[in-house]
Amino acid sequence: MRIAVLALQGAFIEHEKMLASLGAECFEIRALSDLNRPFDGLVLPGGESTVQGRLLKDLGLFEPLKAKIEAGLPVLATCAGMILLSEKLSGDQTVWFGTLPCTVKRNAYGRQLASFHSEDEFKGLGRVPMTFIRAPAVQSVKPECQVLAVTRGIISAVRCENQLALAFHPELDGDPRVHRYFLGMVQKAQNGALKMAS
Repeated sequence: MRIAVLALQGAFIEHEKMLASLGAECFEIRALSDLNRPFDGLVLPGGESTVQGRLLKDLGLFEPLKAKIEAGLPVLATCAGMILLSEKLSGDQTVWFGTLPCTVKRNAYGRQLASFHSEDEFKGLGRVPMTFIRAPAVQSVKPECQVLAVTRGIISAVRCENQLALAFHPELDGDPRVHRYFLGMVQKAQNGALKMAS
């Protein structure tokens, strides 16, 4: 399977390395022409959500990617990626893709100096290591959104259909289970598409 990784800014290389170690083929999205290549899943990495959002729009990538996500393209969003997906930001009128039915708060665990490491239960995977860096957090979810992990009493991972959003950085901890979980989502979506086509 082929995974596209948004590579405009932020921690994208670590995602590529983790996915490649699990057998996925990766390529980077940097320009509109990159969307001409077929891909089965998308990674929205951590970084600065405002910078990424503006670059997505300036480069003409925003609307095509939003359409793909709305059509069911599996997406893994970490940290800033969670902010890009959320339909509402606490105390901020900005909405980017707005495809994830939840409210997210920026820097919910504190600023850079308050970044921390934890190990918490992730539904279906057991306890996984989690690195938080100026992390957002989910304040509330709509019924169609499934809570997968809670850290320090705050929602840190959610899934809504083919969207998987995390406040932490699984690409930094050397544990492949979250990325394997995402590839399982991609495989399931591929299988569903094949059944519909047959």
